[in-house]
Amino acid sequence: MTTSILFSGGTIVDGRGTPPRRGDVLVQGDKITRVTDGAEAISADRVIDISGLTIAPGFIDMHTHSDLQILCNPDHTAKLSQGVTTEVLGQDGLSYAPVNDATLAELRSQLKGWNDDPPGFDWNWRSVGEYLARLDGRTATNCAYLVPHGNLRMMVMGNADRLATPDELEEMKALLRQAMEEGGVGLSTGLTYVPAMYSDTDELVALCEVVAEYGGFYCPHHRNYGADAMGGYRECFEIARRAGVALHLAHCHLSFDCNRGKLPALISMIDTAIAEGVDVSFDSYPYLAGMTTLLSQLPSWALEGSGDEQLARLRDPATRARIIDALDVSGSDGHQGLTVNWHGVHIAGVPGAPELEWLMEDNLAACAAKVGKQPAELALDILLATDRAAPCVFFIGIEAHIRELMQHPVHTVGSDGILVGDRPHPRSWGTFPRMLETYVRNEKVLTLSECIRHMTSSAARRLRLTDRGAIEEGMLADLVVFNPETVSEKSTYADPRQSATGIEHVMVNGIFALWEGKVSGERSGRVIRLGNLN
Repeated sequence: MTTSILFSGGTIVDGRGTPPRRGDVLVQGDKITRVTDGAEAISADRVIDISGLTIAPGFIDMHTHSDLQILCNPDHTAKLSQGVTTEVLGQDGLSYAPVNDATLAELRSQLKGWNDDPPGFDWNWRSVGEYLARLDGRTATNCAYLVPHGNLRMMVMGNADRLATPDELEEMKALLRQAMEEGGVGLSTGLTYVPAMYSDTDELVALCEVVAEYGGFYCPHHRNYGADAMGGYRECFEIARRAGVALHLAHCHLSFDCNRGKLPALISMIDTAIAEGVDVSFDSYPYLAGMTTLLSQLPSWALEGSGDEQLARLRDPATRARIIDALDVSGSDGHQGLTVNWHGVHIAGVPGAPELEWLMEDNLAACAAKVGKQPAELALDILLATDRAAPCVFFIGIEAHIRELMQHPVHTVGSDGILVGDRPHPRSWGTFPRMLETYVRNEKVLTLSECIRHMTSSAARRLRLTDRGAIEEGMLADLVVFNPETVSEKSTYADPRQSATGIEHVMVNGIFALWEGKVSGERSGRVIRLGNLN
């Protein structure tokens, strides 16, 4: 029998940007079947009084790194406690499908700082189709998957620091076509990460032409967010125009002091492309700091080849000196072409090296001073001690830029949340409550209706979903009930694994995943495949 649930007496924010209104929402099975103004009596098997609360579509996290943790820690409290019901995985050009045995072994090591490498984990997939089958019906949230460019390149040519040959490019295109057939929604790149950073624009255009055939989108972590940030963005738009592909800019930001005052040029670039008919959107997170792996900050030449080759370079005195020069003097392409400000770098975890946990108590410059070393030298020591897996947080953002970007009509929200490490970035637990608390209630940068639109229907539009992202009859019942007056981010840099307050209930496909602020243990998430796209 299909159970009916009536949410009664609350305020509806429908996800379309329309003003909040009082009303009732009826859910039958996995769908919203009635949305009324509350004036008529509706019978239901269960009536939930949400007077004083707001009901909205479930939030869509457009940029996540939950690829393994959604399986390893299936309660997925970090996301459900924020009201997230759908996530987009496979980000930044690196994930775990498609792979072969050799590539999987390399990626498990390379991505340990993003996703951990859980002992005893069953790696029972190699293809995108097999990975999505592992997720479907076994996760707390819905999942969409971007095909990672780095995986394709690694499977065909390893971590070679060179351009692909025509035959290699054709092989990558064939792998991509298979992955799209199996359920990928687009292509992600990580053009400051090995091996995608060794590609050129023509390679990306050729791959994006395949994506365009399937109606997917291109989601770049582009080539430079620092010294040549505008050049990095220009390449994204060039690829979209040449390939005829939809473009979604991942974690869109203009950070570092060298980019102060340049945001109007980026906004103009976005608006010009839209006016020309390019299908553009972007996501951002509402924090001044970013998070990634310490390893990725090294110059690209130091990261060519296998993990063992990388470790050998870190041990060789002459090579270490070259790496340190790039980090401190000449600039590292891994660090956006800039030298590293070690005062803004905080180690977020030391996997396999508990003796180094003290490093998380201060910035890397201060820690290096305590042991009488250069910060860059200490950084290389940390990479050796953790087998290259240490994650880190970088304070690089510009608040005025963050606020202006989130007001753009095609903006969506992506946490870029890394869930592992001793002290992961608080965005992993706090992004969506922070939007509601800081930028709606306190600072009034966005109205509640507009903020909800960015977190729901705007993201659903990018995914081309016609059955999610709004409170309307016939939509799938992904819903969040919260108190807009009390919703609050509790996650901090010092104590990040803290659930938000004010998020009362979360429903995924008609089943409560969070009830009265507590995870229910249900696994009602579904995989969003190309079959769901128009």
